[in-house]
Amino acid sequence: MKKYIFLAIIAIASTLNLHANQGDASAAAQFVYASKHSMAGLGAQFQYEFVQNFRVAPEFIYFFKDDGLSALNVNLNLHYIIPTSNSFSIYPLVGFSYGHYMADPGDYSEDHCGANVGMGAEYIINERIKFFSEERFQIMKDFNQSVTVMGLKYVF
Repeated sequence: MKKYIFLAIIAIASTLNLHANQGDASAAAQFVYASKHSMAGLGAQFQYEFVQNFRVAPEFIYFFKDDGLSALNVNLNLHYIIPTSNSFSIYPLVGFSYGHYMADPGDYSEDHCGANVGMGAEYIINERIKFFSEERFQIMKDFNQSVTVMGLKYVF
């Protein structure tokens, strides 16, 4: 399990240019709710705009234990930004998802890989802080769910 997370982090980091110009990159803290097992979680997301209006958004989410089940979720999404006003924009998103679901220690463990499809919106609070919300559907073999994300991001 640790090997898969490490490999996912290496793959995500290798796609990013660490010399981004101001406004091209942001880091976010987020609250997440997944419908399949009614699980709440916390996550972190990094966004990098590599071409005007296109950005890559890798994220890591930990879902808290509910009825003996907890989960880790790693996603790599692509956003297409559609500005609707000076302070508000929307974006469709598509991407890849990996989920590792664990029951009480030693009882059960299951991995799922799949795709994300959804929509997001962001509101500029000031030049450095943005509020965002996303609704996505995770499509995985024998395991589909709706995921709701809300958070704040800091723009570098």
